Amino acid sequence: MADEQPPAGTSSSRSSSHSGSGGFSPFRAVLVLVVFVIATVILVGVGTRPAVIGAPTTAPATTTTSVPGGTTTTTAAGAAGSTTTTTKPTTTTTAHSSHGHKSKGTTTTTVAPSSVSVLVANATSTSGLAAKTSSTIGEGGWSMQTPVDANTTEATSAVYYAAGMQQPAATIATGIGVPPTAVLPLSSATPVTYPPSTDVVVVVGQDIAAQSG
Repeated sequence: MADEQPPAGTSSSRSSSHSGSGGFSPFRAVLVLVVFVIATVILVGVGTRPAVIGAPTTAPATTTTSVPGGTTTTTAAGAAGSTTTTTKPTTTTTAHSSHGHKSKGTTTTTVAPSSVSVLVANATSTSGLAAKTSSTIGEGGWSMQTPVDANTTEATSAVYYAAGMQQPAATIATGIGVPPTAVLPLSSATPVTYPPSTDVVVVVGQDIAAQSG
């Protein structure tokens, strides 16, 4: 009986198939090499990157110390150093005149009405006008003298005052309707003959006569 021979080509096919399944293909080797190179580059880049260390942020401490004659403020900026500021007090000096003159001011002195001697003079043709005006003024407590006639006839009324009696004269003038511009010092131009002790002279003119009717 003749030995059976394997069919031609069977042995070579198995050998070729075994070689293709168990061998290391060139493409796979290249792929592994590329992956290795990329991993190496990444590791080198991470290893050489400089480390960043954030400096701690610390608010500067400020200390204020009161010292005689001023205030000292110390600001410490961490370990870098400190700053010291000293504030001196401010002194304001008011210089006075070398001549020693005192500042002038206005002093108002109120005079008691009962101590002021008042004389009313009629400078109109209306009879009894001085007596009537004197009675009106006397209601304020002034020391009234006997009414007289003026030396002349006056169209407007006026109030004259002796030295130091301007304030009482102004008060009397306001009471009878005489404007402040008609309050004048006693002088030789005053149209009345009056005793030396008189403090205020009231000259009643035609304006007051018209008002009284």
